[in-house]
Amino acid sequence: MVTFGAGLLSTFSPNYLTLVVLRGLVGFGLGGSSVFLSWFLEFIPASNRGMWMVVFSTFWTFGSIFEATLAWIVMPRLNWRWVLAFSAVPSFALLILYGVAPESPRYLCMKGNTSDALRILEKIASVNQTKLPPGVLVSGRSNDKDEESAPSENTAPLLPSLSKSTTQSKSGFSSFFMLFSSKLIRTTLLLWVLFFGDSFSYYGIILLTSKLSSGQSTCFPSLQSNINPQDDGLYLNAFITSMAELPGLLLSAILVDRVGRKQSMAIMFGLAFIFLSPLLIQQPAVLTTCLLFGARMNAMGTFTVASIYSPELYPTSVRTTGAGVASAIGRIGGMVCPLVAVGLVNECHQTAAVALFLVAIVVSIVCIQLFPYDTKGRELSDTS
Repeated sequence: MVTFGAGLLSTFSPNYLTLVVLRGLVGFGLGGSSVFLSWFLEFIPASNRGMWMVVFSTFWTFGSIFEATLAWIVMPRLNWRWVLAFSAVPSFALLILYGVAPESPRYLCMKGNTSDALRILEKIASVNQTKLPPGVLVSGRSNDKDEESAPSENTAPLLPSLSKSTTQSKSGFSSFFMLFSSKLIRTTLLLWVLFFGDSFSYYGIILLTSKLSSGQSTCFPSLQSNINPQDDGLYLNAFITSMAELPGLLLSAILVDRVGRKQSMAIMFGLAFIFLSPLLIQQPAVLTTCLLFGARMNAMGTFTVASIYSPELYPTSVRTTGAGVASAIGRIGGMVCPLVAVGLVNECHQTAAVALFLVAIVVSIVCIQLFPYDTKGRELSDTS
């Protein structure tokens, strides 16, 4: 609601300050998108969870391609207000979908609401034309008086049994402070660095597209292309590099359930490093676009796998909080990178700008190797 409302109102902004405030509210609303990953994750079996999470992430790429296409078509013919108006329409569709999306049965069991959880599981089984396995749906909130109804030796819980001490729903600051417990603090801090570096490099590559691939450099006039500043070459470059995310998603889908989350990210970060390295020096416009295509392809792949990996590392009680805070730290990386991609390149310091992105990639690779374990094929944890 916030995203749609602020997005639509921003089309009527009378001045720059109002526009900035309303677009800030759009970003605030988008902060809730990290909940979608944790929610979807809890419906997927461990054996092919990575592949389905990549499929889920594909729609982010479709949105990027839609936005690049929209700007390419609308901006030269109308103006930026129409671009913002059309961009707000998809978020309105979410308001309709919220009403039909089921709650996570795992979360409901954590809350002690087994009746609603069972009803959702039965509906899922019905849609898939199958039956639930024999068993009793248990909640960790069961007390000693419930022992009489405990599963018999001939039945099994439909969801993992949860201990009472760990199933109390954590909320607010208590969930946040749980991230710094002795068992989770290493994971939390490593995720923060990983998401910062990933966002810093991913959004940096996007911004470099507009600064380097248009062939309009004032620092290296001998390498300028014959692009007219008034044509739509910038939108074409943005569209081409947005399309790079599709092979990036395909690559991550191939790797994530085969070599695991950690090695998938390490491989794709390494490839992004290779594609970015030639940009330490000025390259012709066509080659620059090709290099940015390859870099964005792999940056999107690492971003996708990191988004899968982060909620898998946390127990259900703090999963959404942990993944959400890591995503928020990543947004800080996205906020800082324009100062580098735009500021340094505008000041003819392209080498320094690209070098910073390469350093961020190297630090991210080191962090990946320090994570305690890979989550490939592992069941989600309900306890810390």
